[in-house]
Amino acid sequence: MLPHAKRWLYLVHRWAGVVLCAFFAMWFVSGVVMMYVGYPKLTAAERLEHLPPLRTAAIALEPADALRAAGMAGKPLADLRLAVASGGRAVYLVQPEGAPRRRPATVVDAASGELLRTVDAAWATASAQAFSGGAGSARYLDRIDEDAFTHSRALDAHRPLYRLALGDAAGTEVYVSGTTGEVVRDATRMERGWNYAGAWIHWLYPFRGNAFDAWWADIVNWLSIAGIVLTITGTVVGIMRWRFTRRYKSGSRSPYRGLVMRWHHVFGLLFAAVTLTWIFSGLMSMNPWKVFDSCAPALRTQAMHGGPLVLPAQPSSVQALLAAASPHTRELRWVRHAGHTLVLAASPTGAPAVRDAATAQPHTPDPAELQAAAARLLPDPVARTELLRDYDLHYYSRAAHTMTGGGDKPLPVLRVVFADAHATWVHIDPHTGAVLDKSDTHRRASRWLFALLHSWDWGPLLARRPLWDGVLIVLSLGGAVLSLTGVVVGWRRLVRPWRGAALASRPVAKQM
Repeated sequence: MLPHAKRWLYLVHRWAGVVLCAFFAMWFVSGVVMMYVGYPKLTAAERLEHLPPLRTAAIALEPADALRAAGMAGKPLADLRLAVASGGRAVYLVQPEGAPRRRPATVVDAASGELLRTVDAAWATASAQAFSGGAGSARYLDRIDEDAFTHSRALDAHRPLYRLALGDAAGTEVYVSGTTGEVVRDATRMERGWNYAGAWIHWLYPFRGNAFDAWWADIVNWLSIAGIVLTITGTVVGIMRWRFTRRYKSGSRSPYRGLVMRWHHVFGLLFAAVTLTWIFSGLMSMNPWKVFDSCAPALRTQAMHGGPLVLPAQPSSVQALLAAASPHTRELRWVRHAGHTLVLAASPTGAPAVRDAATAQPHTPDPAELQAAAARLLPDPVARTELLRDYDLHYYSRAAHTMTGGGDKPLPVLRVVFADAHATWVHIDPHTGAVLDKSDTHRRASRWLFALLHSWDWGPLLARRPLWDGVLIVLSLGGAVLSLTGVVVGWRRLVRPWRGAALASRPVAKQM
């Protein structure tokens, strides 16, 4: 290598390390925390667990009455739910078809037909108290737009948020929607505390919700790119300085005599590959500059389901539906799936019971009918359909606290593979007929370049815990040592000239 190029290689690595090694150390340590404590979220299972049973609720209105009260009688719907979910009361939550994605649902009191116009502190307190199940005494804290635990864009339709403490042993705080009055997030004392050492710092959330918010994604992206440059230059320098065939005069293969610098050299060579992998996959998690957006057409879900949701002319009564469902039913949800108007009766455990919306009788989707309906999701032909009875690399479940965990991943599942330009896959729940998710070549590339490389969520490894834990912790600790020694080296590099200048500026004492 030319001396000039070599000098620049050393300079780039040295000064990039001064700036970035602290970030590297922070990412490695916080990543270990995130293996066990994730960013606060309210999963579907947790939400159902905290809802009071519907059988004990005051329900005077049928769904058609609620729609008339909301001014939506006979209109197509995107969603209709009944639950004791707002203000400690049974309410209908109505979402019209074609409404903006982040528009909040219209809330109708199931006892009086009154529309919820505004959510105030008293209403939010009643929601929180019902959520606690009487285990504590909900205490109003404040009204916020966004804080350290509510950066998710999924909460935008619910802002502003009311924050309340439940007064339970876990020190739980809940966030209540300012538009629907539902509890939309919970966070225990342990989750909040560990998150400052975990997801909050790992995702650089100190740059969210303040003057840097508009540049947060760019900050993360460019720090990651700079980290990739730092890792590559450090690997090249480390290999150049390491003597593979003979030793230095000290007897070591590394030229560095100081312990910290020698450790930095050795750990850099040992953990360069995993460091580069994690920094790169972390960048991929941001979908930088929309590289994983394929611009594929949306699924034609109305074509699959035979139109939007409209209640039957003579729907089954709520009481008939509840009598046929489990006594632990927490929510009734009216849906349109594969040409049938159905009601999903959800309880805290297990899959929802599926009932015909007109008769309240159990409904089991016909496999042939479901496949024929699924073929209408795209204009392109179906290449094949598969019934997955086990998870694989692209359809799998993670623990609820993880970034990709907490969603509904039932088995068995129907995978419909289309012969379109984007190689679209659609997963459908054969129990309910619901479309669960969609992927194409771009999204599957994201799965490889982000999820697999960053979280190592490979089924055989995850199935052999604590092997997965041990591998990731050892690699993270190795990366942390590499980064922390870099911090020390960088600090010395910065402090040494300052100390030299300070000593040179001291007056010399006159000799007597």
